[in-house]
Amino acid sequence: MVVALSTSITAKSGILIRNRTAFEAVKDINAIVFDKTGTLTLGDFGVSDVIVFIPEKELLSLTASVELNSEHIIAKAIVDYAKEKGVKIPNAEDFKTLPGRGAYGKVNEKEVYVGSPNLLKEMKIELDDPKIKEIQSQGKTVVFTIVDGKLAGAFALSDRIRKESYEAVRKLKELGIKVFMLTGDSEEVAQWVAGELGIDDYFAQVLPDKKAEKIKLLKEKGFKVAMVGDGINDAPALVTADVGIAIGAGTDVAIESADIILVRNDPRDVVKLMDLSRKTYAKMVQNLWWAAGYNIVTIPLAAGVLHGYGIILPPAIGALIMSLSTVIVAFNSQTLRKYEPKSVEFKEKKHITVDPICGMKISPEEAYGKVEHEGYIIYFCSKHCQEEFKKKPQKYMPKIEKKGEAKHRHHH
Repeated sequence: MVVALSTSITAKSGILIRNRTAFEAVKDINAIVFDKTGTLTLGDFGVSDVIVFIPEKELLSLTASVELNSEHIIAKAIVDYAKEKGVKIPNAEDFKTLPGRGAYGKVNEKEVYVGSPNLLKEMKIELDDPKIKEIQSQGKTVVFTIVDGKLAGAFALSDRIRKESYEAVRKLKELGIKVFMLTGDSEEVAQWVAGELGIDDYFAQVLPDKKAEKIKLLKEKGFKVAMVGDGINDAPALVTADVGIAIGAGTDVAIESADIILVRNDPRDVVKLMDLSRKTYAKMVQNLWWAAGYNIVTIPLAAGVLHGYGIILPPAIGALIMSLSTVIVAFNSQTLRKYEPKSVEFKEKKHITVDPICGMKISPEEAYGKVEHEGYIIYFCSKHCQEEFKKKPQKYMPKIEKKGEAKHRHHH
């Protein structure tokens, strides 16, 4: 009765239980592994910087030609950027995906690779450009283009951390749960996101087929592990974990592999799930103790054990007490309804501004924080950007004044 009731409550809260046994196991989870892109972050990439070693239009054309064939969200962002710049995108031949590294295609008789730092390592290409290293240290994802074996350029893409992720990680840690992050991104990006959110540990540059191995590693260390992800690459890890949790907007494969589905893209629902599972178990224990206590007392009485002392339990009274016991158990179970979590309402975006540090477009309502400086209110996407501005405000003020229309000017 308790499990059926809690399953109903979770469904109303946008948490769908596909496996009741897994739901009961959630109470024992002491480590949660989050996929980064699309789970802890918005997964809404935009090109913020382009570093070129060949003519820019040629770089955009070659890169977009290969990425046009990919379904990855980063590929889509690069193609959109090239189209915005009015670049002609030819067809790529012999296209193939390189799992965990990038993609390959032949464009105008040139061999073009587009991918992650893992691709550079595989092709033994040294990276010593200070501009690229500076961008990586800002927590941006960097994608490289290699043409005929030489580095032709790089694209920096910004992906903003979900504001809900800060609260989700903090509350999970308050519940005594270790929080880990899993990503195919570079060490620098992973370190930045983990530092922003206060994540206990992370695994960076993990190839898709190695994600499940990281889950096994944690299980071997004695952790009871839940995996939260949304992509097709997360499916093996979701199956390997003690409890697999898929974000509702994820791929069909991820959802099919999961025990529990979060309909909303809100990592705080993981906290609700953990809390409700523990409360469900507590109610089950309470009901079990009541039923056991009732039987320990009334069965001997009904059997006439104390008949010699003149204590007799009439059948009618026994039936009444039995009914009362059932009612008490049912009533105790119903108290779970008081827990029913309310949906979080978000304000409609009314204004878009630009973070002067990373160039990310943000709404003031969902900004990480703000600083008032020289008559301006400046909004930031993250703690890192806000602290960076505070260190060197004069370095970024010309950029703010130039784009003054994208900022709220503070009126006294």
